[in-house]
Amino acid sequence: MWWQEPVTKLKGIGPKKALEFENINVVTIGDLLNHFPRQGCYLDYSHVKTIDELTTDGSMQLFRGSIVRLNNRRSMRNMKYATITVGDGTGFAEIVLFGAQTYMTRVYHTGDEVFVIGKVGLGRTAKSVTAASLSHVKDEKAEAPGILPTYALSGSLTQNNVRSAVRQALALARKELPECLPAPLLRAKHFLPRLEALENIHFPKSQELLEKARQRFIFEELFFLQCGLLHHRVEIKRDSRGIKMARSGKLVDRVRSQLGFALTDSQKKAWQEIDDDMQSPEPMNRLVQGDVGSGKTALAMLALAKAVENGYQGCLMAPTEILAEQHYQEMQKVLEPAGIRTALLTGGLTAKRRREVLEGLADGSIQAVVGTYALIQDAVVFHSLALAITDEQHRFGVAQRAKLQDKSQYAPHVLIMTATPIPRTLALTVYGDLDVSLMKGMPPGRKPVQTLCYTEEKRAAVYKGLIHQVQEGHQAYVVCPLIEESEGVDARAASDLYDELTHGYLKGIPCGLLHGRLKPEEKDAVMESFARNETKVLITTTVVEVGVNVPNATLMIIEGADRFGLAQMHQLRGRVGRGSAQSYCVLLTSSTNPVTLERLQIMRNCSDGFLLAEKDLELRGAGQFFGLRQHGLSDLYIADILRDTDTLVEARKAAQWAMNDPQIAREVEQAAATTQFDGRFERIFNA
Repeated sequence: MWWQEPVTKLKGIGPKKALEFENINVVTIGDLLNHFPRQGCYLDYSHVKTIDELTTDGSMQLFRGSIVRLNNRRSMRNMKYATITVGDGTGFAEIVLFGAQTYMTRVYHTGDEVFVIGKVGLGRTAKSVTAASLSHVKDEKAEAPGILPTYALSGSLTQNNVRSAVRQALALARKELPECLPAPLLRAKHFLPRLEALENIHFPKSQELLEKARQRFIFEELFFLQCGLLHHRVEIKRDSRGIKMARSGKLVDRVRSQLGFALTDSQKKAWQEIDDDMQSPEPMNRLVQGDVGSGKTALAMLALAKAVENGYQGCLMAPTEILAEQHYQEMQKVLEPAGIRTALLTGGLTAKRRREVLEGLADGSIQAVVGTYALIQDAVVFHSLALAITDEQHRFGVAQRAKLQDKSQYAPHVLIMTATPIPRTLALTVYGDLDVSLMKGMPPGRKPVQTLCYTEEKRAAVYKGLIHQVQEGHQAYVVCPLIEESEGVDARAASDLYDELTHGYLKGIPCGLLHGRLKPEEKDAVMESFARNETKVLITTTVVEVGVNVPNATLMIIEGADRFGLAQMHQLRGRVGRGSAQSYCVLLTSSTNPVTLERLQIMRNCSDGFLLAEKDLELRGAGQFFGLRQHGLSDLYIADILRDTDTLVEARKAAQWAMNDPQIAREVEQAAATTQFDGRFERIFNA
């Protein structure tokens, strides 16, 4: 099919030029047609402004000028960036370039006349332009009809190179281009036909047709993504021989009594959903989202007990040895007294103990096991695995999670737990094939953590407060963004701060240093010392984010708080406030940027992890918050799950309708395999 042919089939693209196209993720002709211009990046000569006319509201605008200065610079944090200053007689605008965009200082020169499209804001000495696209005026044809696209470029590629290639690809599309959306959906949504939409996303005949084309492709992308997720879920159920378990009996009751507390209403609801799933002939596929400290581990213990009560084994996979050890301690306290034999399997076990655990799993004498990646090694064989639990699933790759489930000769019940609050839009995208249980609220008896935010001048007072907490018999965490000093990052490092504090403010106070580069046995020794109250202050990186439960710790100091996301700081804050004493979280920052300080103030006023996650998504973007690729999903070309939330919900409803109709479902699956140019959705359907 023509869309699977390499771009070298097009006139003017040889091997050298093809490599430059590959740098912008264009390999096939189909990739080229899916290389859409960014929103707002079009040359519309009726909308060219002077610099004086540009509004500083952050909107995408088009202007023309002459380059007067180019600079390669470094920020106060030693990060490389570049600026291009453009003037036109009415004023000046400074174009700010980050990362790969800095190549433009090699392509453009002082005196060049350029068109600029970008987001215009207020700079210190001139109007500031970010997310910018530039093109030489001499390369553009002002008399050209219609609206011209501007594309992301690389190397010596020009806008005309890409436009010429896209025009050739569109000529091929006019000869053969199957529709991919179901006809009833096209009629109901009044979408442009696919060919007309492609023509108007690249070379719009009007602003109105451009917007209609964009809406068509945003919906199409989200629709196929949701269809793929639903298809995957249906296939799992169709091909799976599930394990229908009996109603919970005496063993589950004994474990419930061993928990030492009554379930909250939120826990009861989530447990009922898990219990019902495990009694169904279809395999459970459930995500339990619980805010920090909401008691997800208790549900895991009950689910493991139910599997054992029915004559099967259960396992729990955690991302770190610290967290695995934490869960194992809970198993020993809750499951062992009820008569369930448990084990821990990590890379740090002795050869003898590892052999004993492997033998116990193979013969079924070990009924519940918790471990790290060690659980998915080839040597691990289960006698009758029926329940696979993963904690903090987003830290595992798709292949790793699948390998754990493949350890069962059945289709095991799958329970996924996360304390990382996932915004609804992201949950619909990443976890569209799962049932979701939402747990809110804290166990009874816990006091809300008070959160404070200070700049550098209050540093001495903050550590004076830490000393007071230690003198009162409590413990504290100090969290840094780095392990060691980095040339490119202006932030405190745990190793240097440890030396500074133990020779300064905290001299004479027992301190520990914890980070991800320590050997497992070293981490265990540091954590055990802190858990036994021998170490009073733990200086650490975000390795402490999950899996540490020390009720005596009442203070969390986050150094360089401006370098953390809101959701991540909420996770860290959850390490304190686990006892009956009042606890505190102090955010320390050297930044005086009003926007940064305003963002940190959100933490003071909000303790709801889900609201913080939504705010994080809004402020930092989905890519920063939660990468889609590690979930086996492709990057989105045109849709934005934050901006296009309403379309995402519509697309999910349409996908449910389509996948419930066998004939339409077949058409959609065929369309994903044959008409989606780059094969992204075929990969999702075949995941």
